[in-house]
Amino acid sequence: MLTLLSPELEDYAFRHTRPEPRELAELEARTYASMQDPQMLTGRVEGRFLKLLARMLRPKLVVEVGTFTGYSALSMAEALEDGARLITCDIDPDAAEVARAAFAASPHGKKVELRLGPAIDTLRALTEPVDLSFIDADKTGYDAYYEELVQRTRSGGVIVLDNMLQSGRVLAPSTDASRAIHALNEKLARDERVENVLLAIRDGVQLVVKR
Repeated sequence: MLTLLSPELEDYAFRHTRPEPRELAELEARTYASMQDPQMLTGRVEGRFLKLLARMLRPKLVVEVGTFTGYSALSMAEALEDGARLITCDIDPDAAEVARAAFAASPHGKKVELRLGPAIDTLRALTEPVDLSFIDADKTGYDAYYEELVQRTRSGGVIVLDNMLQSGRVLAPSTDASRAIHALNEKLARDERVENVLLAIRDGVQLVVKR
């Protein structure tokens, strides 16, 4: 397994990224204290990246696939203007309970709607154009989520996909997840509906813009 950045460079990037609000730092601490696989949390660098995207795009509708404890949703919600909203999907009731508490405690939580259940059903039920979306859930489901979202994303809208380098496993895919992500990376590089760039942020972030 490859390390994309040395711990020293990871720390440097962390220290030279604008700090998150205290409520998000506290949510991170709570996640690490109470959840299995707390490393799934987005964290400061990627969270601030998502917030900046939301600020630049000024979206009316944001869709997130994979809520976990709500850190990424609140990061994006922080930048949403009045009247904008964020729909986030998850199937884990324990994580959803932590997320709902975080939303209730945040001044931005009123912008967020958490839908518990299969994300694909939520995506297929969307009738409004999507301005920004973030996919960070089961890796073998990414392609299906992407297809549903790219059809519903407005021209100029953005889709962000997390964990697209799989800690280097995409170089020699040997698991269901790494094979699925490698295949999707190959597809995105050829998809004429979009433009994309694969960024080495954390575990790899695909930034995709609908033509």
